[in-house]
Amino acid sequence: VDPRELMWHRDEEDRLVVSLHESDWKFQHENCLPININEAIRIPKYAWHRLIKGTGSLKVKIYKKPE
Repeated sequence: VDPRELMWHRDEEDRLVVSLHESDWKFQHENCLPININEAIRIPKYAWHRLIKGTGSLKVKIYKKPE
């Protein structure tokens, strides 16, 4: 994994991230504690967030602008 992909960043559109398998990777919204990525996560546009690498691989489905 490129470390730049795990840095704090913002996206220009709302997103819904759904894990395709269980993992020990974490997701963190700004000013919040990290959470497991084993359930769907909504990310509002322009919200600061990041991924925290786990021990295995991570496979997710990303829906842009979910309703």
